[in-house]
Amino acid sequence: MSNLINFVEEETARDLSNFDFFKSGDTVAVSYRIIEGNKQRLQVFRGDVIQIKGTGVSKTFTVRKISHGVGVERIFPLNSPAIASIKNLKKGNVRRARLYYLRELTGKSSRIKEKQFTKKIDDKLKGKTRKMSWVWEDKVYK
Repeated sequence: MSNLINFVEEETARDLSNFDFFKSGDTVAVSYRIIEGNKQRLQVFRGDVIQIKGTGVSKTFTVRKISHGVGVERIFPLNSPAIASIKNLKKGNVRRARLYYLRELTGKSSRIKEKQFTKKIDDKLKGKTRKMSWVWEDKVYK
């Protein structure tokens, strides 16, 4: 039975390699298709990822943004054909997977700090660090 379920999940899963990798706390821009009658257009939803839930085909993620002083959350299925692209705009420095506490915060306190990546360059520069470009899955972020 589980082999059959795995087979169906593999067949229905879409290729996610063209999407940027993101985690909870990251700021993403999700472009998704909106169909109105016989017309199609792309709309971008830009916000912070507050949770990633599920596995395989049923994996979803929740993005939260503040629009005109009102918090707006949207849940996106990762394997949805309506999603055109996901761009990771900023890596967040968070210590938990579910960021529900952001719902109660307003103003500057609701911002997530950006993660800083540093790496030692040489033994001559022992103890000193320099900023470097961060490489993740053959994509370079600066």
